[in-house]
Amino acid sequence: MNFTQMHERLRLELLRRIQRGSLSVSLLARQSGFGQAHLSNFLHSRRQLSLDAIDRILASQRMSAADLLPSAYHGSGLSADDDSSVPVVIHSAALFEPYIRPNAVQFMLHLPAGLLQTIRARVSNPRRAWQRFVAVRIPPADAAAMEPLVLPDAIVLIDRHYISLMPYRPNRPNLFAVRVGPRLFLRYVDFAANRVVLRPHNIAAPVDVLEVEPGESSNDLLVGRVALILNEL
Repeated sequence: MNFTQMHERLRLELLRRIQRGSLSVSLLARQSGFGQAHLSNFLHSRRQLSLDAIDRILASQRMSAADLLPSAYHGSGLSADDDSSVPVVIHSAALFEPYIRPNAVQFMLHLPAGLLQTIRARVSNPRRAWQRFVAVRIPPADAAAMEPLVLPDAIVLIDRHYISLMPYRPNRPNLFAVRVGPRLFLRYVDFAANRVVLRPHNIAAPVDVLEVEPGESSNDLLVGRVALILNEL
């Protein structure tokens, strides 16, 4: 990982913490000793930090450079260019973390060689910086709305670089992981006016309608397309 990549990973991690409410620019300024304007310029990509400044911010957040490495660097003997393994992560990491932290990884899911390279992306520019593939386990309560397509404790592979409603396959709706408040839902998705309509697979489950918050776009609620469902391992 070079300096530019480390710089961008730190910026995205700080923005993630601010979005989740565990950090603010004013708190970061007090912790690191930098001015708020200086930090705001960094967070909005209007300036870069020096190595010394990065060290100070890492120290203020109780982080190390290792926390900015992609999860594939950690454990299981995997290298950064491993192209057949995906981290199975906690739901909050899939929702909010552009780069998956090692302590968010439950285990690595090993897939057939070359499978990930066959999956097509359709992504907006801001999302291109995110680690593309993650997987999550779906607990029984969350699987109920998608049964029998998704069974309790299934593991689903999420492509966070596909957030378009354009069908991946003709005449078949995309199944998405969707952010609903702090939770991750699996649903078919339609947009209507300024609302996101979430449709279950199980006809007995309710249809949910989400209002898009000011400053957000409907695509901000899409975590990514479900590319693979593993109901039994």
